[in-house]
Amino acid sequence: MVNLHPSLPANSDERDTQDGSASVGGHTFRTLPHNVDAERGLLGAVLVDNRAYERVSEYLRPEHFAMGQHGKIYDACSKLIERGQIADPITLNRYFEQDDSLSEVGGASYLAELASSAVTIINAGEYGRIVYDLHLKRELIAIGQEIVEEAYGGEVDESATNQIEVAEQSLYDLATTGNFEGGFQSFKEAVMATIESANMAHQRDGGLAGVTTGMTDIDKLLGGLHRSDLLILAARPAMGKTALATNIAFNAAKAFADSQGEEGAVVGFFSLEMSAEQLAGRILSEQTEIASDKMRKGEIPNEQFPRLVAASQTLYSLPIFIDDTPALTVSALRTRARRLKRQHNLGLIIVDYLQLLSGSARSRSDGRVQEVSEITRGLKTLAKELDVPVIALSQLSRQVENRDDKRPQLADLRESGSIEQDADVVTFIYRDEYYVGKAEPQRRADEGDDKYAQRFANWEERLAKCRNLAELIVAKQRHGPVGTVKLLFQGEFTRFSDWDGDHEPY
Repeated sequence: MVNLHPSLPANSDERDTQDGSASVGGHTFRTLPHNVDAERGLLGAVLVDNRAYERVSEYLRPEHFAMGQHGKIYDACSKLIERGQIADPITLNRYFEQDDSLSEVGGASYLAELASSAVTIINAGEYGRIVYDLHLKRELIAIGQEIVEEAYGGEVDESATNQIEVAEQSLYDLATTGNFEGGFQSFKEAVMATIESANMAHQRDGGLAGVTTGMTDIDKLLGGLHRSDLLILAARPAMGKTALATNIAFNAAKAFADSQGEEGAVVGFFSLEMSAEQLAGRILSEQTEIASDKMRKGEIPNEQFPRLVAASQTLYSLPIFIDDTPALTVSALRTRARRLKRQHNLGLIIVDYLQLLSGSARSRSDGRVQEVSEITRGLKTLAKELDVPVIALSQLSRQVENRDDKRPQLADLRESGSIEQDADVVTFIYRDEYYVGKAEPQRRADEGDDKYAQRFANWEERLAKCRNLAELIVAKQRHGPVGTVKLLFQGEFTRFSDWDGDHEPY
């Protein structure tokens, strides 16, 4: 019989107890969770019938075995089977003889013993789950020990909050690596889910299957903000990215509150650029039609204060949660979003903005392009994992300014093509008023009054045509058409709303 505890002599007084402890020479100590019989039963089933390997190969790896020799045998079986060869005691014996490692796995006699101890391949799947579950418990113990060591020691400038986030990320990575509950679903299940989504859209007055943006034309083109989608909202500075994001956040949260959860969504807003107070001020300005700069400067007339108080009371009940932590890493963002999902049933995530997120230390060392690629993949993974739409704001490169037509294009996305690749929807904000306003004609030295007056009148006419007009350009949409939506933008109130072609420009 092979000694399955190599650290102990073969003739030691060894016995396992029922509570996960072991006894040697009358002394009892705790052992890591393991089940040697399940490992032997699984390997025996594979050696007798290689089809047993198919039941566990998707999630089980050699390092998941508690016994090192069993991991080596499983690894050898994997390599032989995936080459189209037979894995049995004879072929394994030849395999291990090639690198003189036969003795490390117990010799030819132990391989034959494993095969002879097999019961049936029907039990292979159950054995595999036992082996994997015990591996998770051993890893959980290791993570727990690391958490304790970090809490006792750690860097002086490392806060407890950061340590908690690292611990949560470690636990999440452990929970999602090699999960044997994943895999294929039948086409029937996928079709039924699609029909259910279409039925929900049909029953709604707005015909939306996703979260409403509160703006009719955007909802009509996109069908709302769909679950598991990553949406990029990009623009040059001063175009109104944050304003549109806060408008969407307010509208989605208000729809959720008004419908008692039937429509809209609980919103998680990660603001890496502006403080929570500044965001709240923008939303208050939008709802009260009191200019945000007057609120900041304390120039609000006394008669407008009741309006401000009434609006704030309405906002208290809205399910909007703001995290304004600067320089947030994508892993910390995912950890906090998962927590908000558990606690408050999060339904929409907004990130302002993508380029201010940080990737892992490894991706940072590989360059900014690789770091942004990791960030966009992380956001897309988060959208699928939590089954919520994620809106990520993004900056555009300066090359936009060098063109006559300054409407953004997909090639203008800054720093990485992975933004376009990973996103389900890419939208741009464009306001011609911004560029026309900057092009106000100046009197030339050799120019007469009449000529200057004509040029100024032409400029005023151009400005009047585009005043308060914004365009949302949908440049990519996996599930629908592309196109352009006109919006009304009132800069003093930081508010976007539906465009009415008959409205009087401000």
